[in-house]
Amino acid sequence: MVSRTVSASLGRVLRSAARNPRSLRSFATAANVPSPITEVTTLPNGLTVATEAHSHAQTATVGVWIDAGSRAETDKTNGTAHFLEHMAFKGTNRRSQSALELQVENLGAHLNAYTSREQTVYYAKSFRKDVAASVDIISDILQNSKLDSSAVERERDVILREQQEVDKQLEEVVFDHLHAVAYQGQPLGRTILGPKANILSIKRDDLSSYIKTNYTTDRMVLVGAGGVDHQELVKLAETHFSSLPVSSNPIPLGKLAHAKSGFVGADVRIRDDDVPCAHVAIAVEGVGWSSPDYFPMLVMQSIFGNWDRSLGASPLLSSRLSHIISSNNLANSFMSFSTSYSDTGLWGIYLVSENVMNLDDMTHFTLKEWTRMSMAPTDVEVERAKSQLKAGLLLSLDGTTAIAEDIGRQLVTTGRRMTPQQIESAVDAVTPDEIKRVAQKYLWDKDIAVAALGPIEGLLDYNRIRSDMSSLIY
Repeated sequence: MVSRTVSASLGRVLRSAARNPRSLRSFATAANVPSPITEVTTLPNGLTVATEAHSHAQTATVGVWIDAGSRAETDKTNGTAHFLEHMAFKGTNRRSQSALELQVENLGAHLNAYTSREQTVYYAKSFRKDVAASVDIISDILQNSKLDSSAVERERDVILREQQEVDKQLEEVVFDHLHAVAYQGQPLGRTILGPKANILSIKRDDLSSYIKTNYTTDRMVLVGAGGVDHQELVKLAETHFSSLPVSSNPIPLGKLAHAKSGFVGADVRIRDDDVPCAHVAIAVEGVGWSSPDYFPMLVMQSIFGNWDRSLGASPLLSSRLSHIISSNNLANSFMSFSTSYSDTGLWGIYLVSENVMNLDDMTHFTLKEWTRMSMAPTDVEVERAKSQLKAGLLLSLDGTTAIAEDIGRQLVTTGRRMTPQQIESAVDAVTPDEIKRVAQKYLWDKDIAVAALGPIEGLLDYNRIRSDMSSLIY
């Protein structure tokens, strides 16, 4: 339906242009408008300012991407970064909580924040004319949060309720266990929210210490996308962020700020026969953001894709794994993933099945498809995966917030931003031989991390599953 609508619209434009040569020239000119560029400036204090301006945009997203998340914590302070994100909106030395909320509402803006294992982000979406006000608000909550002790106490209950809600999302639970078993005893293995004991014990001093240690200019990027002007944002950064602490030992963006993580081949199983389906995640060690194998691994992930039995077109999907799973009723759904961090990653698959008597077949045939990549990926499936990946990556850049997210994440993790054209070229360059090479490097006879939850009695032992990583028996 969508493609027909687009084609019809394009047809009307071309027919109109044929009647009016001037409109044809206008159409051609519009089609050849150069893509927006990413402008980057580093201030004397080390803060990076990056923008992608769209002259026609009436809204803008501005925000600060910080190279610090739960990975920058210790066992004792695990949960601090997420706790701090909650406290950011509880008032500053200049604005009470109600005054902050009222100002954001009066601007018609959206103010938000999130924490991941490696990043903390504060951003605002507003009208073009309110960019200066948005930067003022973000700088205020970043540098002047009161961290009032009474607000800290009140927020504990909010975070505990959030933790309870996350615990009901079995996919989130399984992936937290997968990280915990793959990166045992290491910062990446800890959850973002932290254990309940830490949530109950984190103090104002812990929050202040985290800010002083991690909110330094060398690890931060001020990003603007949409209706922004680069030089204006640079001036706003000089005005509002000049007093940010400067690290005594600055680390350039894209350089590793943590000790390298070591992947552990092991499994964790939580058997609960009251859960209707078995949830199983299997992963090998993947690649970091800056790895030259990043895009080949993404293409290989796309070859397996995602599948869900509830989709009407599920039997028609071209992934070989989806045909094997669906024709033998081995699972309700599966989702392949390639999760990257600064120095490592998890590449694998997450399966959900109510056919608990055939979990061994489910894992066996899945890993057989993995091992096939080391020997015989087909030209057709590689080209299909590349097309789907390019579409997904480029469609994900729809909107100023998505563009700001892409700029911030790339600069913080790699120190530079690839343009959509460069991303498209990198994906196009992946060949079946490249897939075979990365499969032999990262999949063939490699240790795996397994996390399983639910009625998983039929899931055979770790060594039986691990043996499929190099077995040629189909």
